[in-house]
Amino acid sequence: MTTPSDVQRSGVAELTIRGILLGGIITLLFTAANVYLGLKVGLTFATSIPAAVISMAVLRPFPDSSILENNIVQTIASAAGTLAAIIFVLPGLVMIGWWHGFPFVTTAAITATGGILGVMFSVPLRRALVVDTDLPYPEGRAAAEVLEVGSAARDGGAESAKGLKVLIWGSLASAGFALLTQMKLATAEAARWFRVGAGATGISGGLSFALLGVGHLVGLSVGMAQLVGMATGWWVLLPFLTAHSDKGGSAEELANAVFRADVRFFGAGVIGVAAVWTLVKIARPVIGGVASALAASRARRGGEVLALTERDLPIGVVGLVSLAMLVPIGILLWSVIAGGPLAASGVVLIGGALLFVLVIGLLIAAVCGYMAGLIGASNSPVSAIGILSILAASLMLVALFGRDTPPDTAQALIAYALIVTGIVFGVATISNDNLQDLKTGQLVGATPWKQQVALVIGVCFGALVVPVVMDLLNTAFGFAGAPGAGPQALAAPQAGLISALAKGVLGGDLNWPMLRWGALAGVAFVALDEALGRAKLLRLPPLAIGIGIYLPMAVILPVTVGSVLGWFYDRWADRRSDAEGAKRLGVLLATGMIVGESLFGVVFAGVVAATNTDSPLAVVGEGFAPVALIGGTALFVALVWWLYRRTRGLVTSPPANP
Repeated sequence: MTTPSDVQRSGVAELTIRGILLGGIITLLFTAANVYLGLKVGLTFATSIPAAVISMAVLRPFPDSSILENNIVQTIASAAGTLAAIIFVLPGLVMIGWWHGFPFVTTAAITATGGILGVMFSVPLRRALVVDTDLPYPEGRAAAEVLEVGSAARDGGAESAKGLKVLIWGSLASAGFALLTQMKLATAEAARWFRVGAGATGISGGLSFALLGVGHLVGLSVGMAQLVGMATGWWVLLPFLTAHSDKGGSAEELANAVFRADVRFFGAGVIGVAAVWTLVKIARPVIGGVASALAASRARRGGEVLALTERDLPIGVVGLVSLAMLVPIGILLWSVIAGGPLAASGVVLIGGALLFVLVIGLLIAAVCGYMAGLIGASNSPVSAIGILSILAASLMLVALFGRDTPPDTAQALIAYALIVTGIVFGVATISNDNLQDLKTGQLVGATPWKQQVALVIGVCFGALVVPVVMDLLNTAFGFAGAPGAGPQALAAPQAGLISALAKGVLGGDLNWPMLRWGALAGVAFVALDEALGRAKLLRLPPLAIGIGIYLPMAVILPVTVGSVLGWFYDRWADRRSDAEGAKRLGVLLATGMIVGESLFGVVFAGVVAATNTDSPLAVVGEGFAPVALIGGTALFVALVWWLYRRTRGLVTSPPANP
């Protein structure tokens, strides 16, 4: 790999206007896709590598373009795409009825302040966790390899062109099939419900390229863990609980009612235990790693002039910007409580929240940065941070106000806890991504302070996109469990769980029995995963098992299938001469599947909002459903086969002549 000294030279384009603009355009696309996907299934996808591939393809005709400029583009797009994870918290404000939409200024302020603090808090950690460390940073290294390959003249151009082709094919096939489902020419989901003794359950699966792509990206271990969760929820818990339920109706009505009322809270209990366990496991290496790296940095500190590759934003600027962010946060929090039942306690509430954001934010920045270095940003359990943050914020408010509060006070407290958690969650997501990007920059010889500026720019881009897309999706579909949600309501699983936890802690009306049983099961799943690890068998991450229980089967089943397809593809890729390049094309295919369907979903949401109908594109009636089921399934399978076949063909094809 090229060393920093090979590429870090005067006159090399790095932080350029065209790079910022290109990063902004990619941000618009990938952030919108991530918002839709996250609200639908509770998962987002990493944008660094796809953004790097697009950047190399677009900037290649410019003779003065460079690896450093491409790195800036992927840094901006990566930061903004990661910031879309704020959707794991903020929809809860709609679910509890506090918001009826997403006010642009407030939503953008929550997103931007948390994200900028995430950048600032992680700047002092760069030397500790990126330079003076043995942390692997798998995704940061992968992105650096992609950039290095792209910068190599002929072969890099060929691979970049292939990657862009694969990304476009996957996107077009995914978007095209999603269009057919909205025209009702192909089915989007097939389900069959049936009785099991006195109980009821069913089997359902979605024909979704986005979910298939998610499965490819998360891998076999997560896919199989979600399969275990799905089987636990739908084929063990649901038949038992429906048999002892006093709810009536058809098998479908009974199964869905019990799933929403009981099974999801069992899954929440598993997720809670898994979240705590994950953080406990990494606590010791986080503390030890940060302490030893900081000690090494202090020992090397001196008065010498730093190389360009070692220049961070000045610590004074970092401190001033961090403190300056507390002003809009304080104003934002006052706007939440002004004129309401919490106004009399405004000083205490805002002071406590600012201290909470500073102290917990700094801790979270270190923890998330270490997690990204250890296992990669995509695999880091950032949602666990959100769960623990809402519990901590809610308990802080309970200590101040107690649980016996009037309904309007309770709702205001829940909303306040969600907004504070949203800011802290912004810190978590960005610090998780920031150090990964800085590792990429270190490997390709980037200037750290320019990357840190690019990260702030990416946060600002994302903060402008996220509220618009969320408001559009809320208007068109709504969120499951929220007032006025339509038949195509988006699940927003983490937001539903986080808001339910806040309501439960502050109001005491949570389904505690199922949460407790879920927590006990979570302990068992943690023990199972540890035992599998010691036996060197396929791990079953308990967090993924909990998500498999919590989400509907129609979502989990295609993710599981996608993980198996991805596993077979990677096994095939391992037998190629350039195994890593072959796997990267598989990653880009999966990303294209996600991007195409997700962007179509955003466009379709605009059509729904404009026409005020749930099926504005339908061209056939209900009588066509059997044909749509059979024909749609056959077409879906054929398209998947064709996409993977074309991708494999590109891997084995010789490079094009210059």
